[in-house]
Amino acid sequence: MGRHLVPVMLRCEGKSCCIIGGGAVADRKAKSLLGSGAALTVISPTITRGLQAMLENNQLRWIKRPYREGDLQGAFLVYAATDDPEVNDDVMREARRRSILVNVADHSEKGDFITPGVVRRGRLVLSVSTSGAGPSVSAAITSKLEETFGLEYEAYLDFMYEMRTRIKGRVPDPAVRARLLRRLAYSGILEQIRGGRFAEWTKPEMDRWIAENQEE
Repeated sequence: MGRHLVPVMLRCEGKSCCIIGGGAVADRKAKSLLGSGAALTVISPTITRGLQAMLENNQLRWIKRPYREGDLQGAFLVYAATDDPEVNDDVMREARRRSILVNVADHSEKGDFITPGVVRRGRLVLSVSTSGAGPSVSAAITSKLEETFGLEYEAYLDFMYEMRTRIKGRVPDPAVRARLLRRLAYSGILEQIRGGRFAEWTKPEMDRWIAENQEE
């Protein structure tokens, strides 16, 4: 195996993301960007029904023609997702000249990044890459993660986020904050949510827990 990939989480809000191609692959790439706040543009003579639905919901802009040199100007991220390898190579070369991150759908090893399998549970994002072992392997592992990390994690992480925010606002000592967060993580809240026994804490209850658990 060659050099390992570096996992990152990109903030795409307000940034231009361009997909060259309008087929099933482009459809999947577009769906992966939904909810990110990216300014999404699809360039293709035709698009799938899924992409058409996104267009009608004002989730993307469609340029109805083949790719042309210069289409990538100003883009932050680019997907070369046509069914023509030569066009994808042209897109890749332009992206490289412009120092734009590019994903090449038909040859992932040519691009700068790949799109992993993803499991989302609210604030929790789990991504899976098999570094070229194949999408079926990635899909199988992703499916197992979906079973392991159920919908209870969404409520759990929302609760943990709110508690962390309140702790940061009320406890100036970093060591005490860290101790509180450790205690909270091992307090059994997740198991209570999973078992349907958790009652949402009020803000006074949160503050009382913080006050009562600061000592060693």
